[in-house]
Amino acid sequence: MLISNRHITHLDMDNFFVSVEQLHNPKLKGKPVLIGGSSDRGVVTSCSPEAKRFGIHAAMPMRSALNLCRNAIVVKSDYEAYSKYSTLVTDIVRDTVPLFEKASIDEFYIDLTGMDKFFGCRQFSDDLKSKINKESGLPLTYGLASNKLISKIAANEVKQYGQNGQIEIPFGEEKNFLAPLSIMKIPGVGIKTGYQLMKMGIETVKLLRKIPVEMLQNLLGKNGTELWRRAQGIDDSPIVPYREAKSISTEQTFQQDSIDMNFLHSELVRMTEKIAFQLRSENRLTGCVTVKLRYTDFETHTQQASIEYTNADHILLKVSRELFDKLYNRRILVRLIGIKFSDLVSGTYQISLFDDRQEMIKLYQAIDSVKKQFGERFVQKASGMYQR
Repeated sequence: MLISNRHITHLDMDNFFVSVEQLHNPKLKGKPVLIGGSSDRGVVTSCSPEAKRFGIHAAMPMRSALNLCRNAIVVKSDYEAYSKYSTLVTDIVRDTVPLFEKASIDEFYIDLTGMDKFFGCRQFSDDLKSKINKESGLPLTYGLASNKLISKIAANEVKQYGQNGQIEIPFGEEKNFLAPLSIMKIPGVGIKTGYQLMKMGIETVKLLRKIPVEMLQNLLGKNGTELWRRAQGIDDSPIVPYREAKSISTEQTFQQDSIDMNFLHSELVRMTEKIAFQLRSENRLTGCVTVKLRYTDFETHTQQASIEYTNADHILLKVSRELFDKLYNRRILVRLIGIKFSDLVSGTYQISLFDDRQEMIKLYQAIDSVKKQFGERFVQKASGMYQR
């Protein structure tokens, strides 16, 4: 059953990374721009609409993208700048609306329920869109509807087909709006599920809606029930109030100062795994890693690096190890090691555009499931279990 008294706006920054780069270099506007690495292993993190017309998309190997569009301009990712602009937009939203959820670095859900009695939800969304564009210089899109699901799908559709960057789906029109859309437009329908349904001849939401919920349950298990609800336009999930967590960290002062590199690296692995698991448990991603080192004479040094937003152990371990190796240059006893993740945003595990596979995601999900059941230390990397 649809809840009629809710008004939810999904705000989405258009081609966020590309838009930030175009602000810094206006000559990039109107050009096929590829954000990402240019090495043999580099991939496209984001691309401009002009590049998408050549069939280029995110996660595509950069070499393949350049074969499709040889005059494309490759720009190296600048995560510090992206974080800065994300914070700027977040501050504007926070100062303007009473309740919002930050879904990712460039997406927000805004609860405007009750606003229709005053200025009107459409007018308020228009004004907020204009304010953000004026103060940040960034383009954005919004979808206004009765729940989070419909507002997100609507925002995605207006981005694709262009309707002056905004669209409203009135209460009661959810099913009509969804009906002609591909089942792949429903959040949560991945390649595997989509292929299963298309083999059955189910290509649109209208056809999916006709499938009995019991049949979807038999086909997809518990996910079948949720998919059925989404096909009906039903979503009663609440707005999760945004509370900015500045950072999470941990540090260890050793009982005995050490110069044993195997031991120090082991401690670094253990601590990094610990707070990376905390990140995933809280559905957060980090964009900055800091390592702290205190020598036996109490002299303390830190080193930090901005990274692509992630909460994956293997990426964070690599970064923390590199930072530690840069820090440890005095070759004397170490008293304390600390690790901190900052520049946190909401988000679940995202496929790394460099070397992750679907199997890696499933591995993390399995490991975290075991940790939640039996404790964090039940599953650890061997390199984090060194004992002196």
